[in-house]
Amino acid sequence: MPELPEVETVRRGVEPHVLGRRIERVVVREKRLRWPIAEDFVDKLIGRRIVATERRGKYLQLVLDNGDRLLVHLGMSGRLFVLRSGHALLKHDHVDVELDDGTLLRFNDPRRFGAMLLWHSGEPLHPLLATMGPEPFSDEFNGEYLHTLSRGRKTAVKSFIMDGGVVVGAGNIYAAESLFRAGIRPTRAASDVSRPRYDRLAVAIREVLAAAIEQGGTTLRDYAGADGAPGYFQQVLDVYGRDGEACRVCAKPIRKLVIGQRSSFFCPNCQK
Repeated sequence: MPELPEVETVRRGVEPHVLGRRIERVVVREKRLRWPIAEDFVDKLIGRRIVATERRGKYLQLVLDNGDRLLVHLGMSGRLFVLRSGHALLKHDHVDVELDDGTLLRFNDPRRFGAMLLWHSGEPLHPLLATMGPEPFSDEFNGEYLHTLSRGRKTAVKSFIMDGGVVVGAGNIYAAESLFRAGIRPTRAASDVSRPRYDRLAVAIREVLAAAIEQGGTTLRDYAGADGAPGYFQQVLDVYGRDGEACRVCAKPIRKLVIGQRSSFFCPNCQK
């Protein structure tokens, strides 16, 4: 599933091709995505100019000149490609947004868990964004914030930081990698982690996500950037997917377990 680094990579890839461009044509081949595409979707987009691109959590936002926003969620297998008008269709190409210079944004999603939604100017904060925690690169997110929020929480610290209401972006891969960098065992109760260790964890989360963005994200199965290129962060993962392999720090074997129905990887020697 594309996480924050993958969506940020797509945003950066899309932005130079769409800023200032007017939407000329919209083609919807399949309305039945995770949430059905609205009946007025096409009419509300045609003629509008894209003035900014933003990201909130895993939602890419194309900001239009009337204040409306096109929200794009990649779901489990969605991809948003930058192509040229007339590019040959592939299976699962569900939506085209064609711009006035012939640039084509094409949304492809084999499993149809992704979404394309309009958030109209003047409406309250979209329900999908309303319960999100802070961005990991924001001033609000730090060790003090994590420590305060974790008091009384007996859930595993890995599950705690994966909660999008706590912080956005710490998906399964990145949570595992961040906990390794911070030296915290993923099964430890969130309330048992000290303030200094949460300070290290907040820094680690930022570092891991920044490194993943720099590498274009992590491609394990379906993900590709806007230009079709895979991410490369999977080549430098310290623990995720490395069950039984030697830890890069202490050479002890990496272990795998299940936390909250998700595969988790850690070094029993380096993480306490």
